Amino acid sequence: MIEKIEQGKTTVLNIQGMHCASCAQTIAKALNKHEGINDVNVNLAAEKAYLTYYPDKIKKSEILEIVKNTGYEATTNSKKITIKIKGMTCASCAQTVETALKKSDGILNASVNIATEKAVVIYDVDGLEYNDIARIINNTGYTTLGKEEEESIKSKYDKEVEAEEKKFKIAKKRMKLSWVFTGPIIGWMLLEMIGGIYWPNEELYSLGIILLSIFPLFWAGYNTYYSAFKAIRHRNANMDVLIALGTISAFITGPMSFFSPIFNYSGVAAMIMSFHLTGRYIETKAKGRASQAIRKLLELGAKSARIIIDGEEIEIPIEQLKENDIMFVKPGEKIPTDGIVIEGQSAIDESMATGESMPVKKKVGDEVIGATINQRGMLKIKATKVGEDTFLSQVIKMVEECQGSKIPIQKFADTITNYFVPVVLILASAAFLLWMFLPNVMDIVINGVQSFIPWVDPNLGVITLALLALIATLIIACPCALGLATPTALMVGSGMGAEHGILIRHGEAIQTLKSIDAIVFDKTGTITKGSPEVTDIRFAEGFTFEEVLQFAASVEAGSEHPLADAVLRKAKEKNIEYYDLIEFESLTGRGVKAKIKTTPEKLILVGNRKLMQEFQIEYHFMEGDIESLEKEAKTVILLAVDGKMVGILAIADTIKDDFIEVIRELEGMGIETVMLTGDNELTAKAIAKAIGISKVIAEVLPDEKVNEIQRLQENGKLVAMVGDGINDAPALTAANVGIAIGTGTDIAIESADITLVSGNLSGVVSAIKLSRNTFKKIKQNLFWAFFYNVVALPAAMLGLAHPLIAEVAMATSSVTVVTNANLLRRSNILPNYKTNK
Repeated sequence: MIEKIEQGKTTVLNIQGMHCASCAQTIAKALNKHEGINDVNVNLAAEKAYLTYYPDKIKKSEILEIVKNTGYEATTNSKKITIKIKGMTCASCAQTVETALKKSDGILNASVNIATEKAVVIYDVDGLEYNDIARIINNTGYTTLGKEEEESIKSKYDKEVEAEEKKFKIAKKRMKLSWVFTGPIIGWMLLEMIGGIYWPNEELYSLGIILLSIFPLFWAGYNTYYSAFKAIRHRNANMDVLIALGTISAFITGPMSFFSPIFNYSGVAAMIMSFHLTGRYIETKAKGRASQAIRKLLELGAKSARIIIDGEEIEIPIEQLKENDIMFVKPGEKIPTDGIVIEGQSAIDESMATGESMPVKKKVGDEVIGATINQRGMLKIKATKVGEDTFLSQVIKMVEECQGSKIPIQKFADTITNYFVPVVLILASAAFLLWMFLPNVMDIVINGVQSFIPWVDPNLGVITLALLALIATLIIACPCALGLATPTALMVGSGMGAEHGILIRHGEAIQTLKSIDAIVFDKTGTITKGSPEVTDIRFAEGFTFEEVLQFAASVEAGSEHPLADAVLRKAKEKNIEYYDLIEFESLTGRGVKAKIKTTPEKLILVGNRKLMQEFQIEYHFMEGDIESLEKEAKTVILLAVDGKMVGILAIADTIKDDFIEVIRELEGMGIETVMLTGDNELTAKAIAKAIGISKVIAEVLPDEKVNEIQRLQENGKLVAMVGDGINDAPALTAANVGIAIGTGTDIAIESADITLVSGNLSGVVSAIKLSRNTFKKIKQNLFWAFFYNVVALPAAMLGLAHPLIAEVAMATSSVTVVTNANLLRRSNILPNYKTNK
């Protein structure tokens, strides 16, 4: 089992041909059957399949074949690169390399040109990297000289946008085509319905309606029938099967009307198809809006960069920018890529990344984010990250990852969808049989409502009423609404989050965060700014201020603790020189022990009370000073030299802006706030009282943080953890939802479910509001989808829904779900204290 986890690869397939939730379920079931595949999530809204597979059990090409065998087309995310090759001397050499490439798993296409000595390779990005391709070529006896150009992430999405626009245009064309023929049918039928006139006569009227209906059904609606045929051929059933059966059943009443006393509903079949195609068109348009978050992010990127080569400015396309290039950025211009300022100073608008409108000052040595806007001064910036390594690309990947995840509530909808179409087919058949064999019983309902439902007519023949019930039941059922309810809201919500500097890695976090009972904040770097300062130095009799600072700074020079920096800054400010360190040992949760080079050598202890007690240092004569400083919310470190107490240093850190308002708002939302700190209880309580936090867990060692999170969870509480340091990573993982401060270390961000890019804790409130609003939309969508089907299906079976009205209702249900998800954008996720300012 462990080996499986180590070898598993995640991949994303682009699926073509899905039209409803049943389609997605069919593909998911087929993929899950193979033992080499697991964690399958087929997202109808994104038209993608996300899965983990094991290359030793199944190849990527076999996965694509499984999808194909279900009646759908699948492609992988691919890239095109050009590789220079050394050593080819003839066409045979080129053929050898090309054959080796084409035989390799993950290579989708390859072309080797002997004249240019280059190979153009299209490969699966999830399965291969450039080094893998180079290895294949090198193993044939030739040498790769590097890649020339690689398709950018923007190029990939440009292709997706192009495909989406093409799909939208096709949907629009089909809709228009269907109405060109359905319009005259409606006009012709109105003459008969209003005036009772069969123009020019009843036979020609029926024949004309039948002939006109052929075009919207079998020309404009060809794709619907083809999809239904593929599903049936592969022993599956989707929404297109229901539409196909319903429209064909209605259409055949036309020819049958010449030989039996059945009303001609072929015109109604054409109208059903036209409304169906109109619904598809609107749905395609709405789904496009739901998935535009990534497109918006890509549009933020710079198109070109001005670089300095040999003292000259040269403008190049952004794709040609390389690491270590020196970029020149004028005021008002976008910073082309992530980098570090090497000359100049300015204010940068980072709102695209953080959601914060206030510009951030930047000087030499500061890091800048690509696609942010230089507002004032001229800057020279050294490029540190390009292409897919940039901040913007990582944001896009996180949004993709979130959109590809499946939240718990969706699994319930998936279970229903699994059985939906077969159940509808059974219900439709049952409705037909009941009307055929128990017409007197079924008549009771329509006789009671005919006076106020105009389309209900009990005087129609039994066969006609049975057919109407059959057609309406097939047409009115809508698995699409169920399939779109969750993913569309998740797509919009994750996109909104990215726009506000809230990056959601896992969709499940959206469902969990809305129900959080407690939020735990790590103190240093999360509640505080992480830039502590020495505020007080007290010394024992026989020692001086300078000696205490010199001893402490000499030892802290070997430490990486944030408090050590405060001591060193104070020493620098006072021009204090350090003693050389001979030995140094960090004592976790207590302090440090070191020897310094003096004559004779001295053993220095710097830390908390626990450290002094461990080495039996008498410090109680300074307890009064220690407690008074701790009551001022300062952290006190004790200093001992050669077994004797020498002095104390008080260090204070500034509370982050808005944190008090954040705590007040979280408490107002019914969420308990908890501070986790290594400080002693007196200091911790003083800080908590100042900021209004409701619970304090003090004197916690770094490796005890996970235990404290688990202790809070013991009573059934859902706990979120907010942190920024390496020590926070295990606790972030242990919490029900881990929230990382984006200005923190990469490891913490990787361990988190949600990342706040700006480091501003108001993002915690915004993330919870986003979670609640997104989940509210998901629940609304699912309620509408279930309620609609629960009400609509019995109505259709009882003959209360005309097939035409059934189709309009069905199309409307899908469009309503997608439109409702898009309305999420109107919700305000800013904290109340910001909104009310």
